[in-house]
Amino acid sequence: MPQIVVLIVDDEPLIRMDLADMVRDAGYVALEAAHADEAIRLLESQPTIRILVTDIEMPGSMDGLKLAAAVRERWPPVAIIVTSGRILPANTALPEATAFLAKPYDGAAMEAALRKAAEAVLRADSEA
Repeated sequence: MPQIVVLIVDDEPLIRMDLADMVRDAGYVALEAAHADEAIRLLESQPTIRILVTDIEMPGSMDGLKLAAAVRERWPPVAIIVTSGRILPANTALPEATAFLAKPYDGAAMEAALRKAAEAVLRADSEA
């Protein structure tokens, strides 16, 4: 079974690197982007990306909520986890089937969210 690729999008380098380490330690492949525009370029060039983990507040042409909506529209099979330390989005602001984790989250909460996302991705793959 191929490893699941997780795209991490956060403009804070230390947070992004820590999360990438956490993702790798959990057994996934981690790709990193500093903002949504870079994330879209990676999604366009890396069709193996199956999970997106994005912060809401970022510089660039779109924030994490707009990125999540764009990903849900263009790449529907990609599982999405949205994080934020300052914004608590309404459920209606999140695309369908999107998880939210408030920062600071602990490693166990992120690992559980990743595991649930990976299970959904594998289930969708087996049904396709």
